[in-house]
Amino acid sequence: MRYFKTALFLSVLTLNNPANAQLEGFKTGPVFDEFGPTASVQTDIPIAATTQFRIAFDVAKKADAGKLNRTIESAARFINMHVAAGIPAENIKLAIVVHGGASLDLTKQQLYGTRNDGTANGSAKAIDTLQKHGVEFRLCGQSAAAHKITNADLLPGVKMDLSAMTAHALLQQQGYTLNPF
Repeated sequence: MRYFKTALFLSVLTLNNPANAQLEGFKTGPVFDEFGPTASVQTDIPIAATTQFRIAFDVAKKADAGKLNRTIESAARFINMHVAAGIPAENIKLAIVVHGGASLDLTKQQLYGTRNDGTANGSAKAIDTLQKHGVEFRLCGQSAAAHKITNADLLPGVKMDLSAMTAHALLQQQGYTLNPF
């Protein structure tokens, strides 16, 4: 129980203090050097180099103004850790479905800055980099309508779906599984 309380405290401390977010032993790369830190782990269950991943990430929680959205960074972590473990990058297909408050994280600077006291969109560069590695970004059209976001407001490459529910259903039909984190 004492171990659990200590681990819980450290987790909360890390989440609440971005400066401490990269724990000792975590490093970026081999795909993304600016974000997506992971740790080397001695596993008991091997992952075959031929493994194919099709994963959908669901993002509803917005990033703090000017910061990288945590779930978007988790997608980069997924790629970094699996490529480091021997899975070819081309075997990893990710889609990030965004809805709710996180919708603004997919917008161009003009709209983002207007709604965040001029702060720069801290997710924009990572979104561009992830897209160059084949990661899809899909926005819930219902959330976009609620937040008064148009297609013209979206960062390049971001696609508008009818809804997040629709995006997940279509991705599931294409063999994507939902990442529960």
